[in-house]
Amino acid sequence: MKKLLIASTLLASTAAFAEEAPVMFSTIDFNAPAAESVKGARLTVLHGKVDELTGVDFALLGMSETNKTTGVNLGIWGAAKVNQDMTGASLGLFNWIPGQTTGLNLGTVNITGDVKGANLGFVNYSEGNTVFDWAAVSVSDSSTVQLGFVNVTKEIRGVQIGILNCADNGFFKCFPIVNFAK
Repeated sequence: MKKLLIASTLLASTAAFAEEAPVMFSTIDFNAPAAESVKGARLTVLHGKVDELTGVDFALLGMSETNKTTGVNLGIWGAAKVNQDMTGASLGLFNWIPGQTTGLNLGTVNITGDVKGANLGFVNYSEGNTVFDWAAVSVSDSSTVQLGFVNVTKEIRGVQIGILNCADNGFFKCFPIVNFAK
């Protein structure tokens, strides 16, 4: 019994200082175990931050933050912020991904950079290029397809379908029902 207790203590202390953890709990300025990346699953309450996550990231309440994520962000009553690269799906109330997304952002509000995939939400705001936006209001620098009530972009490369469609390079600068590039 004593050997088992010593072995588990050593294993726990080694895992606490590891660069990578299979599971993690995060809250304000605290990660258990203390690691720079997660390959597996992480639960965040209030705010948690790691450099890289591969797997599933649960934001129970608050914001889960990473620099790079490959997998799924689940913002149950929370938000996901990925500062650089997101590959997979962000599903939550609020998705904030200023870098590159390859995959799906499904949220009430999606604030993104470049998206190779789809933004589905109530409000989509992108400071980059998007392939497909579907929302009540979508605003982007450039987009291929926008569907919603109000669609606004500087450059449309495909089509906008909605109540009001505005594109700097559109057939009409603003037009109801449909707009497309000149």
